Amino acid sequence: MKLTRTEAREKIMIILYQIDFYIKDNISFEVDEVIKENLEMDSKYVRDIVNGVLEHLEEIDSIINSNLENWSLDRLGKTDKAILRLATYELKYYDTPKVVVINEAVELSKKYSDDKVVKLVNAVLDKIRDNEEINE
Repeated sequence: MKLTRTEAREKIMIILYQIDFYIKDNISFEVDEVIKENLEMDSKYVRDIVNGVLEHLEEIDSIINSNLENWSLDRLGKTDKAILRLATYELKYYDTPKVVVINEAVELSKKYSDDKVVKLVNAVLDKIRDNEEINE
């Protein structure tokens, strides 16, 4: 049975969350192994998004930070960072309709964060969507 995109995004969020811990704590890891630990079956979409986020992490974080008002990415929880990184990557580098990307990120936030974070994720992604940087 194949993962739906919604299920895949949840797995990606979990993988990015886990990798964020490894990076912060200077723990060596193999991206493919972290992906395999979290997936019952192989998914090109999951591999593409996770590797894409990590490849463009500095740029993605810069885009997110420039669209956060009176806040910084460092102050957000790891789950919220993972959701924003996933969605920002998908907005910039994937052909998924932007409204779908934002809706999926908001739904993940509703499931894993509090109401304030849901509003923040929605507002930040709306700003990113409308930003010229993304639409180049």
